[in-house]
Formats: sequence, structure tokens, C-alpha cells
Amino acid sequence: MSRRTRILGTVALTAVAVGYLVWKVDLGRTIDVLLDAEPAWLVLAIVIMVGTAPLMALRWKWLLAAQGMQERLPWLTRSYLVSYTAGQVLPTSIGGDASRIVESSRRHPGRTADLTAIVLLERGLGGAATLLLGAVGFLLAIGHYDVSAYIWVEGLFVLGTIVLLFLFFARSARPLLALLQPVLRRVRLDRVLRAFYEGVHHYRGHPRLLAGTFAFTTGLQAVRVLAIWAAAKAVGIELGPRIYYVMGPLFFLVLLVPFTLNGIAVREAFFVSFLGSVGVPAAEAFAAGFLFFVVVVVLALPGAAILLYEGLRGGARNPRVEHG
Repeated sequence: MSRRTRILGTVALTAVAVGYLVWKVDLGRTIDVLLDAEPAWLVLAIVIMVGTAPLMALRWKWLLAAQGMQERLPWLTRSYLVSYTAGQVLPTSIGGDASRIVESSRRHPGRTADLTAIVLLERGLGGAATLLLGAVGFLLAIGHYDVSAYIWVEGLFVLGTIVLLFLFFARSARPLLALLQPVLRRVRLDRVLRAFYEGVHHYRGHPRLLAGTFAFTTGLQAVRVLAIWAAAKAVGIELGPRIYYVMGPLFFLVLLVPFTLNGIAVREAFFVSFLGSVGVPAAEAFAAGFLFFVVVVVLALPGAAILLYEGLRGGARNPRVEHG
């Protein structure tokens, strides 16, 4: 896909999302809702998101160690916080992932393919854990909320996750992947993608690590879903946490796809659409989405402060990598 096509697609999708919001949302009513928001609930949402950053870094540390790359948790936490800042100016969380890959590859020269594999494996584990939470949330919602239309979307994500797990971890998939090698060789991607594949496939020999990391990730995602619930409570949406275990997983999965810059308009449109399906007025739903955007911006502030501090010191140092 050409750069021009991607830009046109992004602009078109943003325009559609903005149009949907203009159609559904009363701006005056939304401003009133935001002015009446409860700050304590917003603070809780921020604490949840910021507080889980070191835990996300710990997961990254475990996966790096399995590839023989030892890192200190403070530096990994710093890199995670900086990646949140990068995600504000690059397409959604994908931009933050690219930031972490670039920074860590400077500390581990020649391991870019492995580092890319690790970061994307993190995303895969996060996606799988999110889907599990979505399934649990759906079961909890039966008889309480009608959200059947969204289950088809989640089903597509589940199917895609199963296919990717098969391709990367099943030895029987290798003959199928080998069929693509001549095509990849023509476009000079065979070596890069093979190194990436080997980096992910390496973890097939670490089942306990994968299982433990998956369980840990599931717990993290369960806590992070509560940040959405807190943002909604701040604007007076009186729904219990149950429904957000249906909404949250789908929302996190939507944010993984680089639809628009930082998910602008798509995030708010998702809030309006989903919460509207369970009877929440559009103004309150939009306000909840906007407050979650505020949470994400605040999450990016520590990384911005780190970059500013390092810039004032004449650029970030490349600290010695610890081994053992």
C-alpha cells in the first residue's frame, strides 16, 4: 500500500468518524456533561493506566531475558513511558511499539528482528488476553445487555489470533510458509521475515514462560479495563464494571489498528456506538471517550518529561546493558 493511499484512507476514515459524531452528539450537552464530571473518577482512571506501565515493562523484561537480552526494569519502564509519548504523534499504539524497537535495538545491535518479534509477541499476548476477557465479559453480559452485534467483530479477531498462533508456533505450518518464500525473495523480504519468524518461534521452547506471561497479561488487561469504567463513571454513566469487560477488550483491539492519528474520532465514535447500544445517551458516551483520551494524554506526559530532561542534558545516553 502506497503512502498516498494510506493517507487518503486515514483522512477518509477520520471524516466518516467525525461525521458520525456530528450526527449523533449534541456538543452543548456534551460540554455540560464534561463540566459536571467527577475529578476523583478521572484520577482513578489515570492511576490505573500509569500504575500498570511498570508491570508492562516487567513482562517485556521476561521476554527479553528468554532471548538472552538482560535489561534493567527502570530503563524498560522509561522506554514504555516514552513509547506512550510517541503514540500521541504516530498512528495509535503501533507508533509506540516502533519507538521501543528503535530504542532497544540501539542497546542490542544486530538484534532488531528479534526485538521486533518480542514486541509483536507482546501485542499478540495482549490481544489473546483481551479476547479471553471479551469472552468472559460476553458471558457475564448475557441476560443483562444486548451487544450481539459486536460479538461478530470479536469473532473475527479470535479467528485471526488462532491463525497467527498456528503460523508462528505450529511446525506443521512451515511447509505452508515455505510456499511464500519465492514471492518474498523477489521483493527482498525473505531474510527479514525469516529472522522475525524465528524470533517469535523461539518461544515455542518456553511454554511455561508463555503460559505465565499470558496469565500475567490477562490480569493486567482486566485491571486496565477498569480505567474505562472509571472514565465513564466520571461523567455519570451508572453502569457496573460488567459491561466494560465486553466493551474494553474490543476497544483495546480497535486501538491496535492504526486507523487514525492517535485514534482520534475513531475512539470517541466507538464509545458513542457501543455505549449507545446499551442505552447511554450520545453526549455522555462521547464525554466518556473524551475523558479516556485525556487519560491517554496524561499517560504520555511522563515520557515527554523524560525526553525533555534528556534533551536538556544533551541527548539520551545509551546506558551500559547489564548481562547476567
